[in-house]
Order: sequence, then C-alpha cells, then structure tokens
Amino acid sequence: MPRIELTAGTVAYEDTGGPGPVVVLLHGLVHDATVWRKVVAALRADHRVVAPTLPYGSHRTPMRADVPLTPDSVNELIAEFLDRLDLRDVTLVENDCGRAQTVAAQHPERLAGLVLTSCEAFDNYPPGVPGKLISLACKVPGGITFLARTLALRPLRRLPVGIGALTKRPVPDEIVDGWLEPLLTDPAIRADFRRYNRGVRRTELLEAVDGLRKFDKPALVVWAKEDRMMPRAHGRRLADILPQGRLLEVEDSCTLIAEDQPEVLSAALREFIAASR
Repeated sequence: MPRIELTAGTVAYEDTGGPGPVVVLLHGLVHDATVWRKVVAALRADHRVVAPTLPYGSHRTPMRADVPLTPDSVNELIAEFLDRLDLRDVTLVENDCGRAQTVAAQHPERLAGLVLTSCEAFDNYPPGVPGKLISLACKVPGGITFLARTLALRPLRRLPVGIGALTKRPVPDEIVDGWLEPLLTDPAIRADFRRYNRGVRRTELLEAVDGLRKFDKPALVVWAKEDRMMPRAHGRRLADILPQGRLLEVEDSCTLIAEDQPEVLSAALREFIAASR
C-alpha cells in the first residue's frame, strides 16, 4: 500500500490507478480503507479508486505529535491529500464520519461531485450510543484500551453498542481484527485517537451546512433505511440542502452500506458518476 507524507504525518492509501473517473472513499472511526474493499473491487475496472486510511484509530503509523489532530485538522489533511496527489474532478464519498461535508464546503475546487452515505450530520455528532461511548472512553484513563479490548472479543461484536450498531450482518472477523489491532497494540495510536476525539467541536457539521447550500455540483445522498445511528430524516435534509442533491434510500442495511449492500452502493456510485460527467 502506498504512503504519502503530509503535514500531519504519514497516510497510507489504496490507489487502483488507471485513467477512469477518480473516486475518493472516506471511512469512519475505528475502520480503515478495507471497509470499502467490496466497492473498490466493483469499480476498479473503469474508475481510479483512491481510499486513504485516515487517523481514526485503525491507522498503523502515528501522526506527528507536534501537529494538532482534530476533526478540523483532518479536514485539512484530506484537502492536502487531494492536492498532493493532484486528484482532480474527484467524486468524494464518505460513510459514517462527516468530514466530506466540511471538505466540500471549504475546498470544493477539486470536486466534481459529492456522495454522502449514512453519516454524521447536523447535531448528531458524535452519533448514537457508540459515538458517545467513544467520546467517554477518550476522557477516562484506560478507557480506550478497555473499549478496544471489549470490541476485540468476538462474541460481543454484534452488540448494539459496537460493530453491531453499524451493520445488519457480521463483518468478517479478520477485517475487524485488522481495524482493532493498532488501538490494541500501539500507545501512540491510542494517543492519536484520544487527541482526535477530544478535539471534536459539536457545531462543526452545523457550520458546514452553509457551505453545502453553495455546493452547486452533482450530489447524491445514500441513506440506510434501517440505520440505528444516523437518523433517516437527516438523509432527506442533506439532499434538500444541496442544490443538486438527490436522495437514494437503501433497504436492508445499517450505517455501513458498503458492508451490508455493496452491490447496491457500487451500482449507485457508477450511475451517479456517469451522469455527472
């Protein structure tokens, strides 16, 4: 997997290469680029798919300790990533975390389109019970280690306060093991995770709304009808705010649509990108 040195530190990423339309996929907390593996496989034949592993707890290389690590700084990291790789006319896709909203609002120049897929929005930040537990764990000594060890217990992974809140179907254990290993084994990664979560500003995504109202480029909002963490009404609100927004609701899925309904999501992305060109 290639790596790039950015202001905040080293970021690993998957890049399928090729001359097709560029799709950049952004994941959520305690996931890495593998959460998109099925979508990457479906699009790679005729799209250039780029999926960075962001410093959300499943990254392998700690960020620089002398550079702030917050959601705001990750917004700038993503913009710098696009710039340094000279990615243009990008379809930016997010799931779970809400960074793409702020990136689109503040740095629309490299984007051809925006896809928001069951994600944090408005005042649902941190989202649901799992989001609030993560926030609490980052404030309590030893809380992150306890949280990671609890999630590492395979019989507990389907609980509604962990991975079970995000998917209708079990994620393969080897994938979840990979997501959790950095938090379990590296104190510097745990420190990054704590810094990021303690830097959350609850108004950030509300502030992004004004920028989204001005994002007059193709936009698709894909929302899981059975999402347990992201209110269904938020999908419609986002689609209405975006000048060219359109809503697609997905059956039989929770937040991680790329896990529960990868074929539906891949087909929707392919159709959206073709129509946007």
